Amino acid sequence: MILGLTRSWSLTGYMIAAVIVLPLIALLVQASFPDEAVFSHLFNTVLPTYISNSLLLIVLVGLGSLIIAVPAAWFIARCEFPGRRYFQWLLLLPLAMPAYIVAYVYTDMLDYAGPVQIALRQWFEWSSPHDYYFPSVRSLGGAAIMLSLVLFPYIYLLARTAFMEQSASLLHASRIMGCTPWRSFWRLALPMARPALAVGVALVAMETAADYATVSYFAVPTLTTAVYDTWLGYGSLTAAAKLSAIMLLVIFAMVGVERFARRKQQLFQKQSSLSAVDRYSLKGIHAFGAFGYCASLLFAAFVLPFVVLLTYAVDYFDESWNEQFWQYSWNSLYIAVLVSGICLLLSLILMFVRRVSPRPSDNLPSRLSSTGYALPGTVLAIGVLVPLTYLDFAINDIYDWFGVRGPGLLFTGSIFAIVFAFVVRFLAISIGSIENSYKRISPSLDMASITMGQQPRQLLTRVHLPLLRKGLLAGALLVFIESMKELPAALLLRPIGFENLATYVFQFVSDEMLEHGALAAIVIVIVGLIPLIYLNRSLEHAS
Repeated sequence: MILGLTRSWSLTGYMIAAVIVLPLIALLVQASFPDEAVFSHLFNTVLPTYISNSLLLIVLVGLGSLIIAVPAAWFIARCEFPGRRYFQWLLLLPLAMPAYIVAYVYTDMLDYAGPVQIALRQWFEWSSPHDYYFPSVRSLGGAAIMLSLVLFPYIYLLARTAFMEQSASLLHASRIMGCTPWRSFWRLALPMARPALAVGVALVAMETAADYATVSYFAVPTLTTAVYDTWLGYGSLTAAAKLSAIMLLVIFAMVGVERFARRKQQLFQKQSSLSAVDRYSLKGIHAFGAFGYCASLLFAAFVLPFVVLLTYAVDYFDESWNEQFWQYSWNSLYIAVLVSGICLLLSLILMFVRRVSPRPSDNLPSRLSSTGYALPGTVLAIGVLVPLTYLDFAINDIYDWFGVRGPGLLFTGSIFAIVFAFVVRFLAISIGSIENSYKRISPSLDMASITMGQQPRQLLTRVHLPLLRKGLLAGALLVFIESMKELPAALLLRPIGFENLATYVFQFVSDEMLEHGALAAIVIVIVGLIPLIYLNRSLEHAS
């Protein structure tokens, strides 16, 4: 009986997937249209610079994050030193800090008029910038450093888990064979962790390609800023779509090259839990070095920017605590709640169909619906604008045909566009969370329910939902936080006069007045800490 009824559920799953991939299809279709004037001008002038800067930034941030994260992950997973238990979750905190805020704080400190260069000129009695050399923070290299400080936890988390799950017997064997801890790490642990590191680097690359605020603040021309400027500056949706298609090609090419490079790599090892006995016990200068490295990394990536924000928020509290702050906080809150609810509902339907359907083809909707997370915010915004613009015009044309005044920009002129874009981008997060929870539910429960005459809807509501509560909560929480922080899509799709906390803070950053938006930035950071605390509680069971 369930086989017949799941056809309606299956159809629902395919309809959801079709709506989710609609922006990507519309983007590619729009990019195929001719637009000789604008795109040819870009191609002959600045497009090579956009592409080279984007590729170089992705490579630098990937390498920088890798170099920063791997030692920290090894120290936490395989070494015992003072503070290790706290650093294992404290090093996740930079994920809650938006990169453009970190960029502003360090720019304010390291610019010519900042306290660092002022102190240097006083100490060495330099009178002008011609007397000394100081690297410019507002550069591609500076942007790479800022993004690396914020994004390295992606690699750290995966590398830490990979190091912890490596077979202790292999490392014991390497010690017996005379390998020092360094040789054991370099020749055994690091190669075995390569798949996890590759996934982490891929995540960092996608986040770097999607970043708009940091590169815009540093005036580094990349494909992300090109899409934004082409749409708002030249007013050419087709040229922006062509640039977006190039961005997608760059992202997919990098992921494909990495997978091709390790296509023949196979890794078989017995997973083991790591006890304190298995860790290298660091003493003296080695313990101090591990502690100092982790502490310095935490200070540079989170503590210093957060303290500066907190100082600004206290000093400018009276100016920041106003009606605008409450209005924009409410805008962020209800959009995030709405997106979380929609994502949970859609992902629950998709994963239920995948769970109960006997047809392998019904795995496709959930996989297709997860592709949106790979789309950078600016690219996704163009993909959303294309179909919604055509839909708005079609509706108004129908009204005109009947001689009635149309509703105007019903979709592109309201928050519908933002909500739709956020759902497309973050649905993959809730799908992943529910999928992990489903793996812990025995299929025998489904069989028993079917044997007892339960319909698919009853199986979902009476059996699955109570067992999926933790996964649903985690998925909703992660989608909520990402919706609060998402900036590029909100900048392009917001209705006239609409602001949320992310766009509100970015406007102050762009105007070099973060002090007035520090309170709103603190709210974004604190809210971003919630899923990290939840994640830490899960990780404590593994360590």
